Amino acid sequence: MTSQSPMPSRTLISKLLVANRGEIACRVFRTCRALGIATVAVHSDADAGALHVREADEAVRLPGAAPSETYLRGELIVKAAQAAGADAVHPGYGFLSENAEFARAVADAGLTWIGPPPEAIEAMASKTRAKELMGLAPLAADTVTEADLPVLVKAAAGGGGRGMRVVRELDVLKGELEAARAEAASAFGDGEVFVEPYVEGGRHVEVQVLADAYGTVWPLGTRDCTLQRRHQKVIEESPAPGLGKELVGGLHELAVRAARATDYRGAGTVEFLVAADGTAHFLEMNTRLQVEHPVTEAVFGLDLVALQIRIAEGEPLEGPEPPPARGHAVEARLYAEDPAAGWAPQTGTLHRLSVPDGVRLDTGYADGDTVGVHYDAMLAKVVAHAPTRAEALRKLAGALDRTVTHGPVTNRELLVRSLRHPEFTAARMDTSFYDRNLPELTAADPGPGSRYAPLAAALADACGRSRFGGWRNLRSQEQVKRYRSEADGVEHEVRYADTRGGPVAEGVRVVRASQGGVALEVDGVRRDFTVTRYGGDRVYVGNVALTALPLLPEPAVRQEPGSLLAPMPGTVLRVAEGLAEGARVTAGQSVVWLEAMKMEHRVVAPASGVLTALHAEAGRQVEVGALLAVVQEDTEDAEDNEDTEGAQ
Repeated sequence: MTSQSPMPSRTLISKLLVANRGEIACRVFRTCRALGIATVAVHSDADAGALHVREADEAVRLPGAAPSETYLRGELIVKAAQAAGADAVHPGYGFLSENAEFARAVADAGLTWIGPPPEAIEAMASKTRAKELMGLAPLAADTVTEADLPVLVKAAAGGGGRGMRVVRELDVLKGELEAARAEAASAFGDGEVFVEPYVEGGRHVEVQVLADAYGTVWPLGTRDCTLQRRHQKVIEESPAPGLGKELVGGLHELAVRAARATDYRGAGTVEFLVAADGTAHFLEMNTRLQVEHPVTEAVFGLDLVALQIRIAEGEPLEGPEPPPARGHAVEARLYAEDPAAGWAPQTGTLHRLSVPDGVRLDTGYADGDTVGVHYDAMLAKVVAHAPTRAEALRKLAGALDRTVTHGPVTNRELLVRSLRHPEFTAARMDTSFYDRNLPELTAADPGPGSRYAPLAAALADACGRSRFGGWRNLRSQEQVKRYRSEADGVEHEVRYADTRGGPVAEGVRVVRASQGGVALEVDGVRRDFTVTRYGGDRVYVGNVALTALPLLPEPAVRQEPGSLLAPMPGTVLRVAEGLAEGARVTAGQSVVWLEAMKMEHRVVAPASGVLTALHAEAGRQVEVGALLAVVQEDTEDAEDNEDTEGAQ
């Protein structure tokens, strides 16, 4: 246990700079406004018109676009705070939030740091050192045997799934260690990695702690963050369901021990992996506010950001430890990504984001904002609170079902299906939930909303094209329109006729039709469809994105066989070492690594052969579909087989 730091002086903060962007910056500004604290934003050139900039009282530009040029430049952020006359800095989460040197630089500049002491950050910054502090030790990479498998390779610094690899075969461990080191060095500036047992069928459970400078530590219930993709959380809830009182008490005790061992102050989270037999394995302590903090706020009735500020101002945590949680809260992260395409991040204009009343929405975007390639793909967090878990799940699923997203592809439908999945509703989930269930959760929607969307789009379009705003008095020749569903690429041909009584389509009664909406009656059930256009050929029927196609298909652009195309817009992180035109590659070999929205993606050779073209360069920005390389497939084996068959 470290020695107690000197008691802080009590000073009120008058102007606060958030050293972050997007949703968390907007979240902190909301509390600051309630407390009467003036706010300062920082922004990259890519974020010049972002919502967090618009919501702040003042903003300071950080020249550049990439995080390494902007939000990760601590010296620029300190200068920005001084230039704006701020007297405090809140780091948010991600970027520099767990950087001890940045915390020191803030304090050395005479500013109040809204976070734990730098020494506490350093103590927990390395997962290897954190384990030692808790009396644990990671596996030595050079001593891992078949009996230890599967194991997890993890970055010692940072998180968010970066530098993390599950290894199930001993002969690939060395390669995965090297890849993890490279990714960790790129993401966190620290290439240290370590190995620990990989718990199959476990649950990710964590404890929120708050600590002041006077020895008080509050453990605030538990959170379950088991539903994850690529080791990044998707759905979180509080309290964690199905944990016995003894286990919860043990987790609280360990969390408080971690806070006291580092003389912690402010908000922090201690994370565990709970095995199927109830054994808890310490993972790490995040020395910052977590993305999922709203579920704890909901069930305890607290404002954690306000408490962070209060502690930083030198005030104690008043009163007894908060009572056990009231009700249940669930949070879903709405991402601009395509779960059916390997979780590929998506970019473009977010034309509309509309969430029903009755749930909490934390977002860094507004209608018309651009989702770019430089930052995390999360659009928003949607949180529901209700007396019971079942009611909270139903409430959140219903709200997301009615949420409207027009623009980049999102995981909205996956979230709805996840919240309604029997494994999740029965609290029988584990961290491999999406590995098992992804095909089912991303299957095409056969329901009426999708089935009749092309017809609704065609009828609305016809209303828009009519000079007189109505339908013909006589039956006309059958009208034909073609649409492509952007969700699955399927093309639909729609046929209808204009009659004296209005438009007629086989098997459907058209109740009404206008440019903005269509009502159809199918088998005696009426369904209303909202139709929206944003220019060009793209049309949205509810959340169904369609593209109007010409009646005669245009000739397709032919790609050279073996072409490796960028699956998403992003930056070329690196090219395989020693690779050049003329080199031989094997099927499945990694050729190019792309980075988009804080996620790394490997582009692999589709077959064994010769690399006949290589257009990718480290640092180059590419659009989706950009040609990265070409592999000419070997034909010798096929020819040998044909010769052998002929001889027989």
